[in-house]
Amino acid sequence: MIGSGARALAIAVVVATPLSACGYNAIPTKQERAEAAWADVQSQYQRRADLIPNLVATVQAAAVQERTTLTQVTEARARATGVTVSPETLNDPAAFQRYQAAQGELSQALSRLLMVVENYPQLQANQNFLTLQAQLEGTENRINIARRDYNEAVRDYNTSLRTFPTVLWAKTAHAGAQPMQLFAASAAAQTAPTVTFDLGAPAQPAAAAQ
Repeated sequence: MIGSGARALAIAVVVATPLSACGYNAIPTKQERAEAAWADVQSQYQRRADLIPNLVATVQAAAVQERTTLTQVTEARARATGVTVSPETLNDPAAFQRYQAAQGELSQALSRLLMVVENYPQLQANQNFLTLQAQLEGTENRINIARRDYNEAVRDYNTSLRTFPTVLWAKTAHAGAQPMQLFAASAAAQTAPTVTFDLGAPAQPAAAAQ
């Protein structure tokens, strides 16, 4: 004779199997994947922020007259690190836009700085600067990859909230699930600063804006 415990387990298995087949667990699984991708985005942006103080100090030692540009980078970094988006607020358009705008502003400030330092050959021969340059370039690449992976995970999650059969669970068992925000493909936020130098040629003045 089957005991009550075994009977309950059998019922649970019978119920769980069709639920799984119908995508009951798909929404939380996709949500966790998107949140993990977001954590990687934040980690890469933080790595970039951590590189900036040494970069600014190195450039300042050789280009003291570029104080305005250096200040802009430092201030942009402070604003970027002061704006955060937690996994719980990834569905907040205003908060996400503030975060993306702050990171985009920092990208632009870095681009201006790295354009200016092309006029200082002594920096191009500075091993510390070259090391920072390589680290920054690698970090910018990882940022772009992390953003791409995050967008892909979020699109997958958002799609599950409006397509059958998972939309049924989105309106019932997972009624609190909300679409997450995506990174926009804006030049300010996604274009990595130019951080490579032609070490075999003398520096040329920066071209005037068209």
